[in-house]
Amino acid sequence: MGFLYSQFFITPPRPDQSFADQTVLITGANVGLGLEAARHITRLGAARVILGVRNVAAGEEAKADIEKSTGRPGICEVWKVDLSSYESVLAFGDRIAKLPKLDNAILNAAIATQEFSIAEGYERSVTVNVINSLLLGLLILPTLKATRRNNPSHTPRLSFVVSEVHAWVQFPEWKEDRPMKFVSDQSNARMGERYPLSKLLEVLLVQELAGRVRGSEVIINMTNPGLCHSQLGREQDWKFQLMKLVLARSTEVGARTLVAGATAGLESHGAYMTDGHVENTMLSPFVRSDEGRQAREKLWSELSSILEGVHPGVMQNL
Repeated sequence: MGFLYSQFFITPPRPDQSFADQTVLITGANVGLGLEAARHITRLGAARVILGVRNVAAGEEAKADIEKSTGRPGICEVWKVDLSSYESVLAFGDRIAKLPKLDNAILNAAIATQEFSIAEGYERSVTVNVINSLLLGLLILPTLKATRRNNPSHTPRLSFVVSEVHAWVQFPEWKEDRPMKFVSDQSNARMGERYPLSKLLEVLLVQELAGRVRGSEVIINMTNPGLCHSQLGREQDWKFQLMKLVLARSTEVGARTLVAGATAGLESHGAYMTDGHVENTMLSPFVRSDEGRQAREKLWSELSSILEGVHPGVMQNL
């Protein structure tokens, strides 16, 4: 009922907080929510907006569109990153490390598919939405922290785009020794529930990440944009498309919640935001339970092992 009320009756306010002089990174920025968030942030005065995209040609089209609509050329840059590839994420992280500063990062890139495939040894949704999203967050943390040290009056933000659908799935697999590996076995993959599961895994892991980083250094939060018109569900079935037709917010309105996460204060550290404000009571009962805590700890241990194998020493970025 909370979901329906939000979709029908709540419209997050249009962003008006300045991003003057800020360098902002947005992944998945060539279409949908990422594109509209980038447009808002460019409009609001950002000095440099990095569009992290898998498709560079589409990214250049997005850049031109933002420049035309905002009248601010030379602000957006298109950087390639493919979250299904460790090599691509590591190379992107190396580029971020060379930036003189990074004030805000909105990690929005994700996939929603019911087709089973493997990327880097894990089911593709798990790799993109969970493992490599957290890897990218860890890779850019040192640059965010350095920005805070060099400018103590401003606290950088690291915002992960999640979803209320994390509450629409069961996760008995958390009791397995390696839950992400277990659900990446095709015989154990309930692909009709894969997007919600991937978002549940992301919520749990971002909570753990935020608990290991001081909010005074970097504010880490999660934003739920609600159901919006975007390219995310293009691989979903007709039932999802029908629901979107009836219930979805416009892409621009949904993107307002991403900008809200990038401007939220210390109260949002480690928190779940919906409709543009902190609302931890909207986390699923499982996430807030003792079992959820145990699942979070087990997933963090598994993730740490995976990421240390990909980039030894990366966990020391905390």
